[in-house]
Amino acid sequence: MTTPSSRSVELQAAGVVLEGDLIAPDNATGIVVFAHGSGSSRFSSRNQQVARYLSEQGLATLLFDLLTPEENEVDERTRELRFDIDLIGTRMSGAVDWIAQARETQNLNVGLFGASTGAAAALIAAAERPDKVSAVVSRGGRPDLAGDFLPRVKAPTLLLVGGLDETVIDLNEQAKARMHAPCELTIVPGATHLFEEPGKLDEVQEHATRWFREYL
Repeated sequence: MTTPSSRSVELQAAGVVLEGDLIAPDNATGIVVFAHGSGSSRFSSRNQQVARYLSEQGLATLLFDLLTPEENEVDERTRELRFDIDLIGTRMSGAVDWIAQARETQNLNVGLFGASTGAAAALIAAAERPDKVSAVVSRGGRPDLAGDFLPRVKAPTLLLVGGLDETVIDLNEQAKARMHAPCELTIVPGATHLFEEPGKLDEVQEHATRWFREYL
């Protein structure tokens, strides 16, 4: 099966223009929006791999930068904006709004995929746009950083954590306990925080596909 080609897009989100890459297969059954982790971008190799896999399964995908190019330059020096959870959560909500209005994607059910701090951004967007977000998947995420937004999330949520990532397992368990939405915590045995071990990112892809197929 060939992977549909991606095209560059500009998102009008929360008052700024953000750069993104959209893959929209013919007859897509839904769209998954990616929120990258701190210090990363839409060029994250792991998120790109997962996005390609999901597109092969018939899902549209959108990878986009949570910061503008100018903000990213500042963040490279100060490292402040990457941890501004309120800011990136607002940007993620803006991306959901953009999808709901764009001709190519407006009729697709929306899922969110967040890594690291991006998981908090995804959950904030799910809480703020409950009528637009149908599912959330977190990879090695920090859902705990979504704080008081957690009980407001209605979308079924899958938390994927490496079995060797003990601190993050604890943080995910704490976040799960605060959620009222259907929530599954899945431990990937033998994986560290970035799922760099052979075959472990493949397991992430399979779990994410299962979740999005069920809820999108």
